Amino acid sequence: MSSDPTIFDAILAGDIPCHRVYEDEHVLAFLDIAPLSHGHVLVIPKERAAQMDDLSDEAAAALGRVLPRLCRAVMSATGCEAYNLLQNNGAEAHQAVFHVHIHIIPKFADGSGLGLKWNSRELTSPEELASAIQAAC
Repeated sequence: MSSDPTIFDAILAGDIPCHRVYEDEHVLAFLDIAPLSHGHVLVIPKERAAQMDDLSDEAAAALGRVLPRLCRAVMSATGCEAYNLLQNNGAEAHQAVFHVHIHIIPKFADGSGLGLKWNSRELTSPEELASAIQAAC
């Protein structure tokens, strides 16, 4: 991971204000300042890691524990019935801030929220691929 600080480091340090919606010793959640829809929330671990694969099991578990509660809270506060969870890893995957973060993006009938085009491909060599992933675990 780059030693360059990110905007999330400044938010965690209190140098940049945010609209906090949840905080515990491992996780901070706050409103996105450029939301895709009403209620768009960012959830970050307090542990500094650029990508999900850099994150400790403990920090990942802390994110997993709080996400359902935050999703319910966003739904309750906004009235949305649908939402996307988005988490990008690496510039090629459209990651812009290199500190792990998960977006909770409410989706509404007016079309606000995350737009998505799914570019599916044919599954090739599934047995070989599954074996390689299993071996890497």
